[in-house]
Amino acid sequence: MNRRHLLLGAGALTISFAPMAWAVNPAENFVSGNIQAGFTILNESKLNAAQRRQNFAAFLMGLTDMKRVALSFLGRYAASAAPADLDAYFAAYQDYVLSVYQSYFASYAGQTLHVISSRERAPGDFIVATNMVGSGATPMEIDFRVRTDGPTPLLVDLGVGGVWLGLAQRDQFLSVLAQNNGDIKGLTEHLRAAQTR
Repeated sequence: MNRRHLLLGAGALTISFAPMAWAVNPAENFVSGNIQAGFTILNESKLNAAQRRQNFAAFLMGLTDMKRVALSFLGRYAASAAPADLDAYFAAYQDYVLSVYQSYFASYAGQTLHVISSRERAPGDFIVATNMVGSGATPMEIDFRVRTDGPTPLLVDLGVGGVWLGLAQRDQFLSVLAQNNGDIKGLTEHLRAAQTR
């Protein structure tokens, strides 16, 4: 996947391995318990593509508050949007994120994430540092931002090579909105078109 596609897809990222005894806080437990499972779902050879997509979608929805993330990316434009336009945007955003992350994680088949460390940015707001290793590739650091201050931990953002994908996505969305005079329908069309490229 090219860098542009990777940057486009970040607000809602996800995924799972079996909990490890050495994970020392809820954020690390969440990451170590939810990353490898995503790889497993996407690479399950006994399922057809439609079944894998359905399972991955259900899995992804359980790890993040996708509607809340999508709404946050609209900034000041959310307040003036018609409810029907918001609903269409949410549906397009969900399909877009699913497509991006399905492609992203499938490209790392056979690799595994190992938690390295974590730090608390603010109460209940953690950055968990991991290394992706395997398939003879050079280990790559991936950082996960996880909120643990709600009923269940939620994935908020993903950082690859020092670039926070959710932030990059928000900037892109706001740029598209500005080009369309704040019309959310223009952003919805942009997201739909991006899935066909």
